[in-house]
Amino acid sequence: MKQNQASRRVNEQARTKLASILLFEVSDPDLALVTLTGVEVSVDKSMMNVYVSCDPDRYERVLAALGRAKGRIRSLLGRSLGWRVTPDIAFRIDTTADEAERIAHALENRPETLDVEKDEFGYPLGPDGE
Repeated sequence: MKQNQASRRVNEQARTKLASILLFEVSDPDLALVTLTGVEVSVDKSMMNVYVSCDPDRYERVLAALGRAKGRIRSLLGRSLGWRVTPDIAFRIDTTADEAERIAHALENRPETLDVEKDEFGYPLGPDGE
């Protein structure tokens, strides 16, 4: 979604309220160690995409727990925000941390052939540099 100063303020307000609700109001053990990474609210405030992060082996359990608590979360969020419209919530898993970890692991385990000096065409140089 397109971002401007007003939409960033709305997103931050919704993220703060939602984080508080998830931390203090919802007591589901499947939602332990879940991080709220971002919130995007539509311009008309009718839809909200909520991005959460957790361990990769818990994706399905976390989405199921959020689905079970969605009605309560939406109700509490509507009262907390005080907007004219309470947005419909769509929970999504944020996998950027997993991707960053995978890339870092790949960079640590580079093949030794990448360190061989090559000419301008990509062919390895001989022992005497030619």
